[in-house]
Amino acid sequence: MSNAGKVLSDAPILETRGLTVRFGGHVAVNAVSCAFHRGTLTAIVGPNGAGKTTYFNLISGQIPASAGEVFLFGENISHLPAPLRTRRGIGRAFQLTNLFPFLTVHENVRIAVQARANVGIKLFSLWNSRKDLIGKADAILEEIALAHQRNVPAMNLPHGDQRKLEVGMMLALEPEVFMFDEPTAGMSVDEVPVILDLIKRIKASGGKCILLVEHKMDVVRELADRIVVLHNGTLVADGAPAEVIASPVVQEAYLGVAQKTKEAAR
Repeated sequence: MSNAGKVLSDAPILETRGLTVRFGGHVAVNAVSCAFHRGTLTAIVGPNGAGKTTYFNLISGQIPASAGEVFLFGENISHLPAPLRTRRGIGRAFQLTNLFPFLTVHENVRIAVQARANVGIKLFSLWNSRKDLIGKADAILEEIALAHQRNVPAMNLPHGDQRKLEVGMMLALEPEVFMFDEPTAGMSVDEVPVILDLIKRIKASGGKCILLVEHKMDVVRELADRIVVLHNGTLVADGAPAEVIASPVVQEAYLGVAQKTKEAAR
Protein backbone atom coordinates (compact mmCIF):
# COMPACT_ATOMS: atom_id res chain seq x y z
CA MET A 1 0.00 0.00 0.00
CA SER A 2 1.29 3.51 -0.85
CA ASN A 3 1.95 6.14 1.80
CA ALA A 4 -1.09 7.99 0.54
CA GLY A 5 -3.28 5.02 1.35
CA LYS A 6 -2.13 4.98 4.94
CA VAL A 7 -3.59 8.33 5.90
CA LEU A 8 -7.13 9.52 6.37
CA SER A 9 -8.50 11.74 3.61
CA ASP A 10 -8.82 14.71 5.98
CA ALA A 11 -5.27 14.37 7.34
CA PRO A 12 -2.65 16.73 5.89
CA ILE A 13 -0.24 15.29 3.34
CA LEU A 14 2.42 17.79 4.34
CA GLU A 15 2.88 19.68 7.58
CA THR A 16 5.50 21.94 9.16
CA ARG A 17 5.62 22.47 12.89
CA GLY A 18 7.60 25.39 14.29
CA LEU A 19 9.89 25.32 11.26
CA THR A 20 12.76 27.74 11.79
CA VAL A 21 16.12 28.55 10.23
CA ARG A 22 18.72 31.06 11.37
CA PHE A 23 21.64 32.37 9.37
CA GLY A 24 23.93 33.87 11.96
CA GLY A 25 21.77 36.29 13.91
CA HIS A 26 19.12 36.54 11.22
CA VAL A 27 15.95 34.44 11.52
CA ALA A 28 14.92 33.78 7.90
CA VAL A 29 11.97 31.52 8.74
CA ASN A 30 10.45 31.94 12.18
CA ALA A 31 8.51 29.04 13.76
CA VAL A 32 6.17 28.47 10.81
CA SER A 33 3.47 25.87 11.48
CA CYS A 34 1.24 25.05 8.54
CA ALA A 35 -0.63 22.01 7.19
CA PHE A 36 -1.27 21.29 3.49
CA HIS A 37 -3.97 18.94 2.24
CA ARG A 38 -4.67 16.78 -0.78
CA GLY A 39 -6.56 18.46 -3.61
CA THR A 40 -5.61 22.00 -2.58
CA LEU A 41 -3.38 24.59 -4.26
CA THR A 42 -1.84 26.90 -1.67
CA ALA A 43 -0.10 30.08 -2.80
CA ILE A 44 2.67 31.32 -0.52
CA VAL A 45 3.15 35.05 -0.96
CA GLY A 46 4.95 37.94 0.67
CA PRO A 47 7.39 40.76 -0.15
CA ASN A 48 10.96 40.11 -1.24
CA GLY A 49 12.96 38.68 1.62
CA ALA A 50 9.87 37.34 3.39
CA GLY A 51 11.32 33.81 3.57
CA LYS A 52 9.16 32.11 0.94
CA THR A 53 11.91 30.32 -1.00
CA THR A 54 13.78 29.55 2.22
CA TYR A 55 10.61 27.93 3.58
CA PHE A 56 10.46 25.83 0.39
CA ASN A 57 14.12 24.90 0.84
CA LEU A 58 13.42 23.71 4.37
CA ILE A 59 10.45 21.60 3.25
CA SER A 60 12.29 19.98 0.35
CA GLY A 61 15.48 19.42 2.36
CA GLN A 62 17.77 21.78 0.45
CA ILE A 63 18.85 23.33 3.73
CA PRO A 64 18.64 21.97 7.31
CA ALA A 65 16.30 23.54 9.82
CA SER A 66 17.58 25.20 12.98
CA ALA A 67 14.41 24.07 14.76
CA GLY A 68 11.04 22.54 14.01
CA GLU A 69 9.90 19.56 11.98
CA VAL A 70 8.54 18.54 8.58
CA PHE A 71 5.96 15.76 8.28
CA LEU A 72 4.93 13.91 5.12
CA PHE A 73 1.96 11.53 5.38
CA GLY A 74 2.29 11.91 9.15
CA GLU A 75 5.92 10.73 9.15
CA ASN A 76 8.66 12.98 10.46
CA ILE A 77 11.05 13.46 7.52
CA SER A 78 13.11 16.25 9.09
CA HIS A 79 16.19 14.05 9.18
CA LEU A 80 15.99 13.03 5.51
CA PRO A 81 18.15 14.66 2.81
CA ALA A 82 16.52 16.17 -0.29
CA PRO A 83 16.84 13.07 -2.56
CA LEU A 84 15.04 10.86 -0.05
CA ARG A 85 12.30 13.43 0.44
CA THR A 86 11.83 13.39 -3.34
CA ARG A 87 11.59 9.62 -3.29
CA ARG A 88 8.96 9.85 -0.52
CA GLY A 89 6.77 12.08 -2.67
CA ILE A 90 7.93 15.72 -2.69
CA GLY A 91 8.46 17.23 -6.14
CA ARG A 92 10.18 20.61 -6.45
CA ALA A 93 10.58 23.09 -9.31
CA PHE A 94 13.05 25.87 -8.60
CA GLN A 95 13.21 29.61 -9.36
CA LEU A 96 16.10 28.79 -11.68
CA THR A 97 15.74 25.72 -13.85
CA ASN A 98 17.34 22.57 -12.46
CA LEU A 99 18.04 20.48 -15.57
CA PHE A 100 20.81 18.36 -17.06
CA PRO A 101 21.90 21.02 -19.58
CA PHE A 102 24.01 18.84 -21.90
CA LEU A 103 21.43 16.07 -22.19
CA THR A 104 18.55 16.21 -24.63
CA VAL A 105 14.98 16.97 -23.69
CA HIS A 106 14.08 13.30 -23.98
CA GLU A 107 17.09 12.18 -21.94
CA ASN A 108 16.17 14.58 -19.11
CA VAL A 109 12.69 13.07 -18.89
CA ARG A 110 14.10 9.55 -19.29
CA ILE A 111 16.28 10.04 -16.22
CA ALA A 112 13.28 11.09 -14.14
CA VAL A 113 11.19 8.17 -15.45
CA GLN A 114 13.97 5.69 -14.66
CA ALA A 115 14.46 7.17 -11.20
CA ARG A 116 10.75 6.77 -10.48
CA ALA A 117 10.86 3.17 -11.74
CA ASN A 118 13.95 2.56 -9.58
CA VAL A 119 15.89 0.97 -12.45
CA GLY A 120 18.93 3.22 -12.15
CA ILE A 121 19.98 6.15 -14.31
CA LYS A 122 23.47 5.08 -15.38
CA LEU A 123 22.39 2.00 -17.32
CA PHE A 124 21.40 3.74 -20.55
CA SER A 125 22.18 0.52 -22.43
CA LEU A 126 19.13 -1.07 -20.80
CA TRP A 127 16.77 1.72 -21.85
CA ASN A 128 15.81 0.26 -25.23
CA SER A 129 14.60 -2.91 -23.52
CA ARG A 130 12.09 -0.94 -21.43
CA LYS A 131 9.45 0.02 -23.97
CA ASP A 132 7.04 0.83 -21.14
CA LEU A 133 9.37 3.51 -19.81
CA ILE A 134 10.03 4.88 -23.30
CA GLY A 135 6.28 5.19 -23.80
CA LYS A 136 5.90 7.01 -20.50
CA ALA A 137 8.66 9.49 -21.35
CA ASP A 138 7.14 10.11 -24.78
CA ALA A 139 3.70 10.68 -23.25
CA ILE A 140 5.13 13.26 -20.83
CA LEU A 141 6.82 15.11 -23.70
CA GLU A 142 3.45 15.25 -25.47
CA GLU A 143 1.78 16.52 -22.30
CA ILE A 144 4.26 19.38 -21.88
CA ALA A 145 4.25 20.15 -25.63
CA LEU A 146 7.95 19.40 -26.14
CA ALA A 147 7.78 16.26 -28.28
CA HIS A 148 9.03 18.25 -31.27
CA GLN A 149 12.12 19.26 -29.22
CA ARG A 150 12.93 15.76 -27.94
CA ASN A 151 16.49 15.68 -29.38
CA VAL A 152 17.44 19.26 -28.49
CA PRO A 153 19.97 19.72 -25.64
CA ALA A 154 18.20 21.24 -22.65
CA MET A 155 20.61 24.18 -22.53
CA ASN A 156 19.52 25.20 -26.05
CA LEU A 157 15.85 25.52 -25.18
CA PRO A 158 14.23 28.94 -24.69
CA HIS A 159 13.66 29.78 -21.04
CA GLY A 160 9.95 29.01 -21.20
CA ASP A 161 10.58 25.57 -22.66
CA GLN A 162 13.17 24.87 -19.97
CA ARG A 163 10.52 25.59 -17.35
CA LYS A 164 8.13 23.22 -19.14
CA LEU A 165 10.83 20.54 -19.21
CA GLU A 166 11.39 20.91 -15.48
CA VAL A 167 7.66 20.43 -14.89
CA GLY A 168 7.81 17.36 -17.14
CA MET A 169 10.61 15.86 -15.06
CA MET A 170 8.59 16.50 -11.92
CA LEU A 171 5.55 14.81 -13.51
CA ALA A 172 7.73 11.79 -14.33
CA LEU A 173 8.60 11.41 -10.63
CA GLU A 174 4.85 11.18 -9.80
CA PRO A 175 5.05 13.18 -6.56
CA GLU A 176 2.17 13.61 -4.16
CA VAL A 177 3.32 17.15 -3.35
CA PHE A 178 4.14 19.58 -6.17
CA MET A 179 6.19 22.63 -5.17
CA PHE A 180 6.47 25.46 -7.71
CA ASP A 181 8.83 28.33 -6.86
CA GLU A 182 7.93 31.30 -9.07
CA PRO A 183 7.27 29.10 -12.12
CA THR A 184 6.55 32.09 -14.39
CA ALA A 185 9.67 34.08 -13.45
CA GLY A 186 11.54 35.37 -16.48
CA MET A 187 8.92 34.13 -18.91
CA SER A 188 7.40 36.14 -21.74
CA VAL A 189 3.71 36.99 -21.76
CA ASP A 190 3.14 34.32 -24.41
CA GLU A 191 4.92 31.62 -22.39
CA VAL A 192 3.14 32.15 -19.05
CA PRO A 193 -0.23 30.58 -20.04
CA VAL A 194 1.47 27.30 -21.00
CA ILE A 195 2.95 26.86 -17.52
CA LEU A 196 -0.27 27.93 -15.83
CA ASP A 197 -2.18 25.40 -17.94
CA LEU A 198 0.18 22.63 -16.83
CA ILE A 199 -0.38 23.56 -13.18
CA LYS A 200 -4.14 23.71 -13.73
CA ARG A 201 -4.07 20.21 -15.25
CA ILE A 202 -2.13 18.85 -12.28
CA LYS A 203 -4.69 20.44 -9.98
CA ALA A 204 -7.63 19.13 -12.04
CA SER A 205 -6.26 15.59 -11.95
CA GLY A 206 -7.26 15.58 -8.27
CA GLY A 207 -5.61 14.19 -5.18
CA LYS A 208 -2.38 16.17 -5.38
CA CYS A 209 -1.13 18.79 -2.93
CA ILE A 210 0.27 21.86 -4.70
CA LEU A 211 2.35 24.66 -3.18
CA LEU A 212 3.06 27.76 -5.24
CA VAL A 213 5.38 30.69 -4.52
CA GLU A 214 4.37 33.48 -6.87
CA HIS A 215 4.71 37.28 -6.93
CA LYS A 216 2.11 37.89 -9.62
CA MET A 217 -1.17 38.40 -7.77
CA ASP A 218 -3.24 37.81 -10.91
CA VAL A 219 -1.72 34.33 -11.12
CA VAL A 220 -2.40 33.75 -7.42
CA ARG A 221 -6.04 34.81 -7.78
CA GLU A 222 -6.49 32.53 -10.77
CA LEU A 223 -4.98 29.39 -9.27
CA ALA A 224 -5.09 29.46 -5.48
CA ASP A 225 -7.63 27.81 -3.20
CA ARG A 226 -5.78 29.24 -0.21
CA ILE A 227 -3.15 31.90 0.45
CA VAL A 228 -0.45 31.82 3.11
CA VAL A 229 1.43 35.07 3.71
CA LEU A 230 4.97 35.26 5.09
CA HIS A 231 6.50 38.53 6.30
CA ASN A 232 9.97 38.74 7.81
CA GLY A 233 9.96 34.94 8.01
CA THR A 234 6.75 34.82 10.06
CA LEU A 235 3.36 33.48 8.97
CA VAL A 236 1.04 36.50 9.22
CA ALA A 237 -2.08 35.37 7.31
CA ASP A 238 -3.66 32.12 6.13
CA GLY A 239 -7.03 31.63 4.51
CA ALA A 240 -9.25 31.98 1.45
CA PRO A 241 -7.78 34.23 -1.28
CA ALA A 242 -10.37 37.03 -1.13
CA GLU A 243 -10.24 37.15 2.65
CA VAL A 244 -6.44 37.16 2.85
CA ILE A 245 -5.89 39.70 0.07
CA ALA A 246 -8.35 42.09 1.73
CA SER A 247 -6.86 41.77 5.21
CA PRO A 248 -5.08 44.85 6.62
CA VAL A 249 -1.95 42.90 7.50
CA VAL A 250 -1.53 41.77 3.89
CA GLN A 251 -2.31 45.21 2.50
CA GLU A 252 0.51 46.57 4.64
CA ALA A 253 3.00 43.71 4.47
CA TYR A 254 2.62 42.78 0.81
CA LEU A 255 0.45 45.05 -1.32
CA GLY A 256 1.52 48.14 0.62
CA VAL A 257 5.16 47.44 -0.17
CA ALA A 258 4.34 47.34 -3.86
CA GLN A 259 2.44 50.62 -3.60
CA LYS A 260 5.31 52.36 -1.82
CA THR A 261 7.68 51.16 -4.56
CA LYS A 262 5.43 52.67 -7.23
CA GLU A 263 5.18 55.97 -5.37
CA ALA A 264 8.96 56.15 -4.96
CA ALA A 265 9.42 55.63 -8.70
CA ARG A 266 7.25 58.64 -9.58
